[in-house]
Amino acid sequence: MCGPEEVVEKLYTGRRRLTHSAPLFTLYSQRQQLCLLPELDIRLHFALVMEVAWIMWFGVITFLCQVLSCASNVVLPTSNADKGAVISSSFNGSARAEHVYSQEDNHMDSAVNAASRVETAGFLVVEFPSYSAGQRRRKREWVIPPYQIPENERGPFPKTLFPLKAKLDGVSDFEVRYNITGEGADQPPVGLFNLLNRNLLIVTQPLDREKKKSYELKAHATSKDGKKKALPTDVTIIVTDQNDNKPVFTENPFNGQVFESAPQGYEFMTVTATDADDPETYNGIVNYTIVSQEPQLPKLKMFDINTSTGTIRVQEPVMDREQWPRYTLLIKAADTEGVGFSTTGTAVITITDSNDNPPQFKQTSHNASIPENKVGAVVAKLTVTDGDEVGSPAWSTKYRIISGDRNGFFSVRTGPTQMEGIITTVKPLDFEKNKQYVLSVIVENDDPFVKVIVKPEDVPVNTELVTYTATDPDTGKSQKITYEIVNDLAGWLSVNQETGMIKVKSIMDRESDRIKNGTYRAIILALDDDGENPATGTGTLEIKLEDVNDNAPVINEGSIEICNREATVLLSITDKDGPPFGAPFSVETQGDTKKSWTARMNETRTGILLTLNSVLEQGKYNVVLRVFDNDGMNQDNTIQATVCDCKGDEFICIGLTAEIPLSLTLGILAGILVLLLLLLLLLLFMRRKRSSIKIPLLTEEDVRDNVCCYNEEGGGEDDQNYDLGVLHRGLDNRPEVFRNDVAPIFLPVPQYRPRPSNPKEIASFIGCNLKTADNDPTAPPYDTLLVFDYEGRGSDAGSLSSLNSSSSGHDQDYDFLNDWGPRFKKLADMYGGGKD
Repeated sequence: MCGPEEVVEKLYTGRRRLTHSAPLFTLYSQRQQLCLLPELDIRLHFALVMEVAWIMWFGVITFLCQVLSCASNVVLPTSNADKGAVISSSFNGSARAEHVYSQEDNHMDSAVNAASRVETAGFLVVEFPSYSAGQRRRKREWVIPPYQIPENERGPFPKTLFPLKAKLDGVSDFEVRYNITGEGADQPPVGLFNLLNRNLLIVTQPLDREKKKSYELKAHATSKDGKKKALPTDVTIIVTDQNDNKPVFTENPFNGQVFESAPQGYEFMTVTATDADDPETYNGIVNYTIVSQEPQLPKLKMFDINTSTGTIRVQEPVMDREQWPRYTLLIKAADTEGVGFSTTGTAVITITDSNDNPPQFKQTSHNASIPENKVGAVVAKLTVTDGDEVGSPAWSTKYRIISGDRNGFFSVRTGPTQMEGIITTVKPLDFEKNKQYVLSVIVENDDPFVKVIVKPEDVPVNTELVTYTATDPDTGKSQKITYEIVNDLAGWLSVNQETGMIKVKSIMDRESDRIKNGTYRAIILALDDDGENPATGTGTLEIKLEDVNDNAPVINEGSIEICNREATVLLSITDKDGPPFGAPFSVETQGDTKKSWTARMNETRTGILLTLNSVLEQGKYNVVLRVFDNDGMNQDNTIQATVCDCKGDEFICIGLTAEIPLSLTLGILAGILVLLLLLLLLLLFMRRKRSSIKIPLLTEEDVRDNVCCYNEEGGGEDDQNYDLGVLHRGLDNRPEVFRNDVAPIFLPVPQYRPRPSNPKEIASFIGCNLKTADNDPTAPPYDTLLVFDYEGRGSDAGSLSSLNSSSSGHDQDYDFLNDWGPRFKKLADMYGGGKD
């Protein structure tokens, strides 16, 4: 029995649990046994009807959402079918060890929050099933947020971090067995982390952040009998930094140089110190100061240093190499904004010579006398002094006569000491024409005067840089000076011909190959308007370009090979900009790269250590990394990674089709084309050779009517019996005559005599060509092929007496002519042995 209050409570408890309506149906089926008032029974009927209606309505909406893909704000699962939307919550990594991480916390979170997605530290906290079977509540997987441990802790050790707890259906907490794997557990350094009392995660010794910044473990939970187990979960141990390292200079001493005429603010060298502590905290950020300067002349602070970058620049532009050629600076590098651990180093600065001391004549006027008509006579020796470095181009001299020698009677050359000019005659002088010459001579250094300015490399076009001014020592004339640029390799400058104002013509680039040590040099020419012999002078403009951050860092490797287990690849970085716009660098993974790859900087922060955080299938992958320089400029770099099923640094790739390089492919195609061309040339050659062979004059099937044999007189064409063998009769004893139906191609063709115009020479013509034909090795040995179209005077078909056959036939038997038929009857009567 029960009271009305208990029934109502059961009723409304069941009503609220829309997705678990079994209690409502149970209550309805047992209404007879319950002491229900009539009004409660009515309300129970109504609640049941509403429950059924609600379930039907919910099912229809769910079905429509699936069909029309209109499930608003639902994050579909990306891996296992039983995982749905992910909600993450923040967690203080420094939580105390007694906190227990359990899958049962907040199991009554509102289902409405499944529509949102919040990520903090990227760890799973709540999971929902796929919507394919309708929304259904399930308990979340066990999740452990990252845990932070300060380095260099004193202990005692082992030290407990936190307990592990997972809930397996049908398994009591006492029967759940835990295990950890990964770096620091079963991977080097082995045994750094362990489990105590079944589920307490402990650390066995102090950690050092400078050796390893974090540890990635996996926690496993299984039932005692091993039949049930939870999915492994990630355990990240982050080692927080302590200021336990001093800055260290990368060099000691640092050596640099600066020219003595460098202007104020000119940067010429950089000192660098590194700190192994976390560069993202003040523990690893180094500041620089100048402690002392030797010598302290002409001023106490000749140089200044950038406290953040260590770049040294000119503070007082009053350097004099001739008096103080070298300075030594004592520099301190300290972390924690300059008040923490510190170290000292030395910077040695060498002052280089500039042409800042013009040569001076010891005597400004000379009087000399020379005899007339003498060539090569020494007129005078002009000695000079120069305060620049002895032997340097800024010290050595050269001379020019600028007036008084219109007809070229004199010349001046530099003497062997490099500090005198010798004037001599080059033409004979005539006393009667000119008794006196007044010569004006100037002296210059081999290294022209240099004007130095400092400008940023991105100075806009048409910016005025400097006005280059020249003076004319020939004061006796009023001449106009004009200017032009004679050496501007990059084409960055322009000059006003009238005023000498130099402007920027195109954007300059400090990283150009035209730049040497950050300096661009151009040569300016000044010339007067003397039409006959204009005087010229040159000067050098040096532009010290200040670096700006206009180049993003670039990864040098375009492709890599890596094993899919326990492998790391070091990627190098190049940044064309100098300090402070280069190293140290930082890196971030982008897009899908975040899922499978981890990228971090090496200790010097000049290279990237790329590793796989999951085992990928063998194949090729595009890895996208965004690299930042020290000033924040960044660029995405894509690397093609060939992943093979192997372990560590022993890269072995089996079954992966190698990609043939384009160059090899082109080479193979070129080889095939060459072979085809050679084959074509060979066929053409063979065809030409075949066409050069002469066609036989008589083929085996060639039958002529004049070689007919009639067995009886009066026989017709049907009685023909061709026997060509008779034509070869008499040749067996003449081996020099070739029996060949095809003319030999390896013997020369004889020359036949042309037909004469005089009929009296016909007999000799026929005899000569007959003899030539008999001895012709290129023709068949058939007399019947010798066609003679002239048989005597006045008739084309005269007698055969011209062959002189009658005189030669007495020694031979021609009775066989009687057997040759009626066509040879006449010959048989003439030469046969019968009666006339």
